[in-house]
Amino acid sequence: MTADPAAGIAPATGIALAANSWLKGQHDQFAELVLALARAESPSTEPELQGDVREILIRELTGLGLTVELVPGGAWGPHILARPPGGRMDQLLLGHLDTVWPSGTLATMPAECVARGPEWVIRGPGVFDMKGGLAVGLFALRAMEACNDGADSGLATGFLINADEEIGSLSSAPMIDQLACEVGRVFVLEPALGEEGALKTRRKGVGCFAFTVEGVASHSGLAPADGASAVHAMAEIVGRVVALNDPARGVTVNVGVMEGGTRSNVVAARARAEVDVRVWTGRDARRLEAAVGALRSGLSRTSLAVTGGIEREALERTPRNTLLWESAREIGRHIGLNLEQGESGGGSDGNITSLRTATLDGLGAVGDGAHADHEFLYLERTIERAALLAGLLALPRLPDPVSPESLLKEDRASVL
Repeated sequence: MTADPAAGIAPATGIALAANSWLKGQHDQFAELVLALARAESPSTEPELQGDVREILIRELTGLGLTVELVPGGAWGPHILARPPGGRMDQLLLGHLDTVWPSGTLATMPAECVARGPEWVIRGPGVFDMKGGLAVGLFALRAMEACNDGADSGLATGFLINADEEIGSLSSAPMIDQLACEVGRVFVLEPALGEEGALKTRRKGVGCFAFTVEGVASHSGLAPADGASAVHAMAEIVGRVVALNDPARGVTVNVGVMEGGTRSNVVAARARAEVDVRVWTGRDARRLEAAVGALRSGLSRTSLAVTGGIEREALERTPRNTLLWESAREIGRHIGLNLEQGESGGGSDGNITSLRTATLDGLGAVGDGAHADHEFLYLERTIERAALLAGLLALPRLPDPVSPESLLKEDRASVL
């Protein structure tokens, strides 16, 4: 390495410690912000309802001295891009304002802060995924502003909050990809993993394929030989698709939808299937795409057409991602967090940015119940993540890792 990373982490640790102390007096304000965001319902599929939560976020971001731009989202709500003065960004906070919950959910699932044993929790639609994460990002920036004694790195921080993550970032993905090319690192405010709050250093790539088989219709009793069943052909194809599962490599292939034909006494002229695939590595993604592309119908007078592919590449434990994770682990140790790294079978916008720049995911709320009726976050544990994030934002530019082997070796001592 061209520099000693340990020499640069002391100021970042100092910021994290100061932020942790300052944030201990911000519990009420943090809870108020999370509750305000949750009570401003913002379903992905009802973008016309996202205005209230967007207004809150814009007010918070401009109050931090950031310049806010609304980026059109086409059929979806506009996205919020906040840049520091001057417009240059060295690092990016990445979150989303949309939730999976339909409008009116608050009537049966109110957003509230309640005691649970010795801890306070905030529960309600979207508090864990990911309005609590947005609050973590905002309070990390507040803490840096309050605690800055000139020891921070001076790296310019931007904040992107998209409006369509829960439906696949349909309009925001190209912008996310472009921004990732401009910055040195990205911190993703998705929820932490499990109630212990592991950071997400590995996510599966996600793909979807649509299979359509065309056959020849005929009466199944009067002239069965004149027909060629698309359903029979699809059944054989599905068997070959299912055989692509490879549990040892973490490759999962699920035929989630299968339909075809019109009536039981008609040889089916058409059949279709939808297939979800998950992979841990880009190499397995390419292998799977090639295998699917090589499929052909084995039944005479039927044909197979396949559309789709890998929609989000895997977030892998690359050398640069590993270096960022190890920095987080060291900063966390100084503020009393025993951080672990975890993996998720679902994708996030971090899958997009990891292809371009160093990315660390799972820096948002600590709790449970994403997309579930019991959704909640732990107030104290989540506020601690704002202190961790403040420290990460104060890191200097990290040196490039020497080699994948030196950084990914399981028993390697921390570079910090």
